[in-house]
Amino acid sequence: MRQKLLVIVIAQFFCTSVWFAGNAVLQDLGTEKGLSENFLLYLISAVQIGFITGTLIFAMSGITDRYSPSRIFLLSSIVAAFFNFCLSSTHISEHGILLSRFFTGFFLSGIYPVGMKIAADHFENGLGKSLGFLVGGLVLGTAIPHLIKSMSIRLPWEFVVYVSSALCVAGGLSIRFLVKDGPYRKPSGKLQFTDFTNVFQIQSLRKAILGYWGHMWELYTFWTFVPLLIQEKMALSSQTISLLSFSVIATGALACAVFGIVSGKIQMEVLARIALMISGICCLAFPVFYLFASNTIFICYLVIWGFFVVADSPMFSSMVAMAAPATIRGTTLTFVNSIGFLITVISIQSIGLLLVKIDFIWVWPFLAIGPILGFMQFAKRIKQRKL
Repeated sequence: MRQKLLVIVIAQFFCTSVWFAGNAVLQDLGTEKGLSENFLLYLISAVQIGFITGTLIFAMSGITDRYSPSRIFLLSSIVAAFFNFCLSSTHISEHGILLSRFFTGFFLSGIYPVGMKIAADHFENGLGKSLGFLVGGLVLGTAIPHLIKSMSIRLPWEFVVYVSSALCVAGGLSIRFLVKDGPYRKPSGKLQFTDFTNVFQIQSLRKAILGYWGHMWELYTFWTFVPLLIQEKMALSSQTISLLSFSVIATGALACAVFGIVSGKIQMEVLARIALMISGICCLAFPVFYLFASNTIFICYLVIWGFFVVADSPMFSSMVAMAAPATIRGTTLTFVNSIGFLITVISIQSIGLLLVKIDFIWVWPFLAIGPILGFMQFAKRIKQRKL
C-alpha cells in the first residue's frame, strides 16, 4: 500500500507541474510576444478559470463517481500536457495563449481532485496522512517550474514547458498502470442535484468546506505573487528569484507531509486552526517585514508563510472526504475545489487591482480576510461545544 501511495504522490507532483508552468515563464513569454501587464494578469487567472469550469462540469455530471477515476486521470493528464505544450508554439496568438492556459486548467480538474479521490478510495484509514503526502505532491508540482527555470536559465524558456508537459504524461501513465482504482470505491448512479443541498446539511462537512474556501482566498494568490514579493524587496537576478520562489512554495510540501503525519495524533481541526492563524498573521505582518527586516529575515518570513499557507489544505480535504457520503465523495471534492478556485480568481484579480490603487505594502494584509473567515468557522464550533 505504501508503494501505491508513493506512486499517487509522484503522479500528482508530475501532473500538476503544468499548473504553474505558465507563471514561471510569464515574463519571458510577455517579452517575446509583446504582451501587456493587464493581459499577463488575465493569463494568470486563465488556468484557474479553466479549472473552475472543468470541476463544475465534472461535479454536475458526476463523472468521477460514475467512471473509473484512474482512466479519467490518465486521459486528463494527456490532454492537459498537450495544451500546456501548445504554449511553446512560435505561431500562437494572444487568444491562443489564453485558450492554452484555460484548457490546461480545465483538464487539471481531472487530475487534482480525482487524485484525492483515488487516494481516498485506497486509504480509508489514515486519510489525513495520505492526503498530506498527496497535497504535498501538488505543492511540489506547483513549485517545480520555478526550479526548472532557475536551472535552465541559459536554455530557451520553452524548456520549462517541454519538461512539465512530459512529466504530466508520465504521471498519468503511472496512475493508470501502477495504481488503478481503489478497493473502497463505490460507483454511483446518475447524480441527483439534491445531493448538493444535502452536502451542506452535514454540519461537519459544511464547516470543513467553508474553512477550505477561506483558506483558498489566500493560498494561490500568495503563490502567484511570490516572485513579485521577492523582486520588490531586493535586487536579484531572474535566476535567483526563480530559485527563491521555488524554495518558498516548495516549503509547503514539507508542511503538508508534517501535518499529515501529525494528524494521526492531533485532531485535524486543531491543526487547520493553527495553520489558518499563523498564515493570517503572516498576511497582516507583511508591512513590518517588508519595511524593517533584512533580506535574509524577509526570505525566512516568506518561507514560514509558505509553510503555513498550505499546511491546512490536506486537513480540509481529509475532513471533506471523510464527512462526504461515499457514493458522491469524488463529486463533493470536485465541487468544493471548483468553488475554491473561483475564490482564487476573485482574490488574484482583486490583489492585481489593489496593486495599482494603493501602496504595495498595504495590499497583502487583504489576504488575511480568508484565514480569518476560515478560522471563524471553527471558533463557532468551539463556542457551540461549550454551550
